[in-house]
Amino acid sequence: MAIERGQSGNGRRRESQNTTEERLANGLGWFSIGLGLAEVLAPGKMAQLIGVDDRQRTRNLLRVYGMREIAAGIGILSRSQPTGWLWGRVAGDVVDLASLGSAMTSRGTDKARLGTAAAAVLGVTALDVRCAKQMSCDNEQAAAAQEGAAKQESPRIRKSMIINRSAEEVYQFWRDLSRLPTFMKHLESVQITGENRSHWKMKTVAGRTVEWDAEIVDDQPSKRIAWRSLEGSDVPNSGSVSFERAPGGRGTLVKVEIDFTPPGGVIGAKIAQLFSVAPEQQLANDLRAFKQVMETGEIAKSDASIHPGMHAARPPEALAAASG
Repeated sequence: MAIERGQSGNGRRRESQNTTEERLANGLGWFSIGLGLAEVLAPGKMAQLIGVDDRQRTRNLLRVYGMREIAAGIGILSRSQPTGWLWGRVAGDVVDLASLGSAMTSRGTDKARLGTAAAAVLGVTALDVRCAKQMSCDNEQAAAAQEGAAKQESPRIRKSMIINRSAEEVYQFWRDLSRLPTFMKHLESVQITGENRSHWKMKTVAGRTVEWDAEIVDDQPSKRIAWRSLEGSDVPNSGSVSFERAPGGRGTLVKVEIDFTPPGGVIGAKIAQLFSVAPEQQLANDLRAFKQVMETGEIAKSDASIHPGMHAARPPEALAAASG
């Protein structure tokens, strides 16, 4: 409970901090617009206020600075993430300080007012930098959170099956990757293309064929095979299959773990579930078929799966006997 309260307290503090920074950003936005309007509409008075000569050249320069301030203010107030506009204000502050510094060396300027104006700009610059840094940090945290959420949503599936054969037999069958389509329903083919490399073709839920190249990255005879797809794959994936002695001498415990990005991303995976081809179920079906192939030499099928029409499902042999 103490941990929960601590986490809740941290969350409230972060929320309060975010609210403070948002208020500061809005305040800087309105300040920027107000200052910009003053510089555009009354450049002469602004020149006198900061202690520089009220000349046409000075008025024109102040109007340009004013337009910059107005644009920055509108940008800050109109964006939910105004980080770029805040850093733009920081750059503008640097320009203002440089202009004031240049004016300090000129004759006919009020050094006291210029010093006051420079101090004010330095104070605003500190606020701009603080707010821009905090907003940048918040953006990075949000991006990291989104990336973490995407990783969590990326499917990782694990399934296991006990097969009544030795680990050596099961490993040897799986290690010949070209045999995998015999029990993996959606695989069209696996072609060996080089040492530890292969080319895969798979049918998707929409009937489209996707392809990728893969390499074996860990090969421990009778124990483990691990692989990963290569760059440019339609379906980026990685995974492993391990072979362990099953308890009670019942054969081999086969464990499969796969990480992949399905065609269409996470949305594609959700759609696939609606068509009863969720990756978890597909792998479970494939392992059952693998068990049948290893233990009986073939995948058992009822006549419902090989004969069209409405009829009760029976093994093909029973159907043949009934027909005779």
